[in-house]
Amino acid sequence: MDIHSLYGKFLECKSVSTDTRHIQKDDLFVALKGEHFNGNKFAKAALDRGAKYAIIDDENYQIPGKTILCNNSLACLQALEKTHRHKMNAIVLAITGTNGKTTSKELTLAVLNSQYKCIATEGNLNNHIGVPLSLLRIQKETEYAIIEMGANHPNEIQLLCEIAEPDYGVITNVGQAHIEGFGSFEGEKKAKAELYNYLNSKH
Repeated sequence: MDIHSLYGKFLECKSVSTDTRHIQKDDLFVALKGEHFNGNKFAKAALDRGAKYAIIDDENYQIPGKTILCNNSLACLQALEKTHRHKMNAIVLAITGTNGKTTSKELTLAVLNSQYKCIATEGNLNNHIGVPLSLLRIQKETEYAIIEMGANHPNEIQLLCEIAEPDYGVITNVGQAHIEGFGSFEGEKKAKAELYNYLNSKH
């Protein structure tokens, strides 16, 4: 199924979820795989709970008319978000930093919500899975999307920028909380600067 056909299926659904515990009627379930889990095994459970469709990447779990088979469910989720991002008019504000990301996100949301229709990252869904899930919540009336971006290794913020395509960004600070993933404090500074570098390349 091409991305445009998949996007049509997405529009039939109310929201997107990767967790069967949070499935509601007419959701789109995306079956993700990791080192210790295989979300394809839960596609039927998601459908039984009310999901309209389930995106899977293992043909052994197909259910005719209800599952959408792709090569890689995560890549499919990210491609779906990219298509949706381009069709919506919301301004995307990315927030990263060693500390204070969530607080800054909540404060920004509180201020902007007083005059604009906004969505924001829920909880700490700030990685390569959570960012596309957040952006898929954008509606036609959404004016601002406030997206938190976390990282614990180099090039992660760059990847999240390529996924979210932010219009503006905030770097709250740079500390040494996750220095082991970056090799050094200098490495952590460079990682946080990936947001600045991405935005600088756009303007």
